[in-house]
Amino acid sequence: MRWQDLEQERCSVARTLSVIGDRWTILILRDCFLGISRFDDFERRLGMSRRMLSARLQKLVDKGVLRKKPYQQHPRRYDYLLTAKGIDLRPVMLAMLAWGDRYLSDGAPPMLLRHDDCGAQFTPVVHCSACGAPAPPGRVSVEPGPAAEVTALP
Repeated sequence: MRWQDLEQERCSVARTLSVIGDRWTILILRDCFLGISRFDDFERRLGMSRRMLSARLQKLVDKGVLRKKPYQQHPRRYDYLLTAKGIDLRPVMLAMLAWGDRYLSDGAPPMLLRHDDCGAQFTPVVHCSACGAPAPPGRVSVEPGPAAEVTALP
């Protein structure tokens, strides 16, 4: 499987990787969720080249994850804002944060999550959308979906 062919795969994980599967894109998205929206701020925080940043932002706009909103006319400059499609990546980002906190933070996570409704600090967990119960590893099975390639039996 070649990197440039990922978006053609039937696997949803592979297709998702074709959009967000490089280190710069993930870090741009992290910063978007932290409220960063301007090119110069991304560049300053991430330390990446202007050309690379421009390409990654444009790809996220092209894929509908971000949208551009002008904030200055001369020269024309934009805020890069999460779309609904981008906001739906929040659970992915929270899962990556939780994994990094658990395995890479030496017990001292750099950020803590606080639930605004109850005020408690929390760790993201996966729940069943049907019954609301936690869905930990070992309690979730996978079965073919409508787009699965099914081979007829002889």
